Amino acid sequence: MSTMQRWSPARDFARLQDEVTRLFDGSLGLTRSTESYGWTPAVDVFEDTEGVTFKFDLPEVEAKDVDVGLEDGVLTVRGQRKLEREDKREGYHRIERSYGVFARSFTLPATLQADKATAEQKNGVLRVFVPKRAEAKPKSISVKVN
Repeated sequence: MSTMQRWSPARDFARLQDEVTRLFDGSLGLTRSTESYGWTPAVDVFEDTEGVTFKFDLPEVEAKDVDVGLEDGVLTVRGQRKLEREDKREGYHRIERSYGVFARSFTLPATLQADKATAEQKNGVLRVFVPKRAEAKPKSISVKVN
């Protein structure tokens, strides 16, 4: 005589999630206690007549934990958001925000002056500005009147 068991999609999903976590924990050498496999900060990119601005959301990321680099026309922002109170994780009831190492890269057009880029971090936002080359900026042409 067989026993019937009620199908539970939530139970099946939880089992699958545990198996995937175990697979990644083992193959990447990560321990379950870190809970951080990296994250991707949001970024806005906008252009005006002067250049291109990148605005990265980096709340609770200290400037010393961020590296901004430009190489071969590629802007790369790397860093790390650390979990405060890492040693007291048992006091947390829920951890939904992502922590760990991040990296974002963007290929810049040749119309920008990568060697003149600037970066500043304020109120949890990293702003990287890359100015346009003079020849790429819009020009105003005066009209002569005869």
